[in-house]
Amino acid sequence: MSERLDYNHVAPAGAKALGGVYGYVMQSGLPATLVTLVYLRVSQINNCAYCLDMHMRDLLKAGVKTEKLALVQAWAEAGNLFDERERAALAWAETVTRVAETNVPDDAFRAARKVFNERELVDLTIAISLMNAYNRMSISFRKTPQAVLESAPDGEWHQPKQKAGA
Repeated sequence: MSERLDYNHVAPAGAKALGGVYGYVMQSGLPATLVTLVYLRVSQINNCAYCLDMHMRDLLKAGVKTEKLALVQAWAEAGNLFDERERAALAWAETVTRVAETNVPDDAFRAARKVFNERELVDLTIAISLMNAYNRMSISFRKTPQAVLESAPDGEWHQPKQKAGA
C-alpha cells in the first residue's frame, strides 16, 4: 500500500473544513477520551489503519490503559472496564457507523438518550460522522499509518516484493 495522493494538499479548503468540525467536537464539552474511544471504535469497524494507529497513540498518551484499549472492540463483554457513558457512546457509534445495516433503531436511540442529553447526543453523532468521513478519506487515498513510517529504514514505506510464483 502506498499513498495514492495527499488530500490535505490537493483540497486544503476541504481538509480545513473537516478540521473545523473536529475543532467543534473537541470543544463541545464531551470528554476528549470518550470522543477518542469512539474514534477508535469507528476506525476499527471501518478497518482504517491510519486512524487506528493515530487514535491508539492518542489514547495511550492520555493515560488509557493498554488492557482497556485491547478490549474496545469487545467493549460489551468487558464488564465494568468501560463506564456507562463509554458503553452508551460505543454502542451508538456502532449503530450509526453501520447505518446501512442497522437503520439506527429506536431502541438504540432510547438507550443513548438515557445517558446523553440532546446536545451531547447530537455532538456525539457529529463526532461519529466526522470519523467515518476521515476513515473514508484515509482508506480511499491510502494514508500511511505513523507506525509503518516509523518502521521503514528510510522513513518511507515501500510495498514488499512478492516472491516469484506467489
